[in-house]
Amino acid sequence: MDILRFLTAGSVDDGKSTLIGRLLYDSKNILIDQMEALERSSKNREDGSVDLALLTDGLRAEREQGITIDVAYKYFSTPKRKFIIADAPGHIQYTRNMVTGASNADLIIILIDARNGVIEQTKRHSIIASLLNIPHVIVAINKMDLVDFSQNRFEEIKQEYEKVAKALELNGVEFIPISALNGDNIVEKSTKMDWYEGTSLLNRLETIELATSTNLTNARFPVQLVLRPQTEELHDYRGYAGKIESGIFKKGDKVVVYPSKIEATISAVEVNNQEVVEAFAPQSAVLHLEEDVDVSRGSLIAKDDELIKVSNELEATICWMDERPLHLGGRYLLQHNTQVVNAIVKEIRERIDVNTLERFGGVSSVSLNEVVTVKIKTSSPLAYDSYKKIRETGSAILIDTTSYVTVAAVLLK
Repeated sequence: MDILRFLTAGSVDDGKSTLIGRLLYDSKNILIDQMEALERSSKNREDGSVDLALLTDGLRAEREQGITIDVAYKYFSTPKRKFIIADAPGHIQYTRNMVTGASNADLIIILIDARNGVIEQTKRHSIIASLLNIPHVIVAINKMDLVDFSQNRFEEIKQEYEKVAKALELNGVEFIPISALNGDNIVEKSTKMDWYEGTSLLNRLETIELATSTNLTNARFPVQLVLRPQTEELHDYRGYAGKIESGIFKKGDKVVVYPSKIEATISAVEVNNQEVVEAFAPQSAVLHLEEDVDVSRGSLIAKDDELIKVSNELEATICWMDERPLHLGGRYLLQHNTQVVNAIVKEIRERIDVNTLERFGGVSSVSLNEVVTVKIKTSSPLAYDSYKKIRETGSAILIDTTSYVTVAAVLLK
């Protein structure tokens, strides 16, 4: 079975944690001991119901405040697909947490409270989804039970959000009316909204096409390790191990080793210690080359492609994740897949308001959770793609040189 990684995002009280709890509960992915613990934790609720939000709100501080502070991950499966859920925080001061949760997501569920409609945080989460190029967007209009399951209210919010989606160039947005608290349209179709012609949320998660999420066209293979056993039986063995980030590699393929741009030919492909005809993303593999070329950790093996850029001057959008601000001229380590190089921030061009998408110049420093466009210079050339084209080789991180803490998510242009 394939795996769908999806993110839930919404304002503080829109019901993200309840939605995830309902998905787990109604799809029978809660163990008996977990259910007993939930019942004990919920025993003081006035209506006597089980608080399903506690399945994801694991931190005590979150439970006391009734909000999700960090990104909570949950795993579940159905007979059709496996799922990894990231429950992102709603507050603006936790933008970095949402970026972390969204970085590998195939799909985002944006929750909207049916009573409030599209609000500022809805737009912010949509802007981040647009910046991170998340392939699929489902807008779940929650708490329909509090607006009498009104079709008119659903259509109003849908039309309002479609304007936001158009401005952000979010394509293929889908809308589902739900009540996470009561389970309407979560796992089964609700009888209370017979005007809704679509399917339930879980059914859509099970059937949404993921082929567009895996790029099988542009072949990219960052080298993680050079294998040289040098034993008697494997005296001349030289293999390059790593994960295929995108595309397909076959025996006989003509490839280019970046950043040196040396051409070579694949002589063999191995997966799980067995030689195969081809390997494809996201498999881990070992590639062998006919030519004796200089390849090391951090090299990129790819089929020659005009999308690949090779430069030590990078333009990027970054989300700053450190308590200490970024200043012009700041020196960091930049990690791009398996390559780590020294980097300096040469220019801070614009700050992007994640609530309005407005851009402001004249920026000399960047604070926690701010999103800016920058120019970065690296100590050696980097082979990369635009994040908008290929997420896997268009993303990087900045690392503090003393604490080795990740201080920024980097989206290369």
